Amino acid sequence: MSGVVARPDRESSEATTVVVLAHGAGNDMNNPFLVAVHEGLASEGFTTVRFNFPYKERGGRAPDPAPVLEKCYRNVLAELRRDLSPRRLFIGGKSLGGRMASHLAAAGEEADGLVFLGYPLHPAGRPEQMRTAHLPRIRTPMLFFAGTRDALCDLERLRATLGDLPAPTTLHVIADGDHSFNVLKRTARSAEAVRAEIISAGARWIRERGKAEKS
Repeated sequence: MSGVVARPDRESSEATTVVVLAHGAGNDMNNPFLVAVHEGLASEGFTTVRFNFPYKERGGRAPDPAPVLEKCYRNVLAELRRDLSPRRLFIGGKSLGGRMASHLAAAGEEADGLVFLGYPLHPAGRPEQMRTAHLPRIRTPMLFFAGTRDALCDLERLRATLGDLPAPTTLHVIADGDHSFNVLKRTARSAEAVRAEIISAGARWIRERGKAEKS
């Protein structure tokens, strides 16, 4: 499988913290948003990783079945644990990639935190078909980024879901953002500004998890 590792430009005590981000269903690891967050977190001092799921490696469009995606993600984590020896490990990704990370965590995969860049709470237009049955089994802290215009994540349903989970959760809302965190032109916010907000908030949350572990 193809993958990219980004290391901090400077010496950093946080470089042994590894953040793994998987891509969404309709994109691959070279999606501009994913690349920006991946490189932005590396600039914050973390080692970051992005990779392709098998169907994108083959040039396909339709995602592989969940067991295939999960196996791929597990294999990536096994390789990283062997080659990078992370002191702390955070897993997640964009939409489908984040959901697969949550499946692993629910099944017992060890991680220090989960980062969701637009969790696909339900299919577009079908908010009653919630993809949340496994979330109560997760004990790892979770960070959810969600846009107020996300057709795949009704915010009120997400807030209600998070309120019932046993694990610590943090919700960071992107005003006027859709599922890809594109904002309305009338907001006069650039894509770069939105991505910078996500990178800053993500880096701060990861650092706070480290402080919590030490206390």
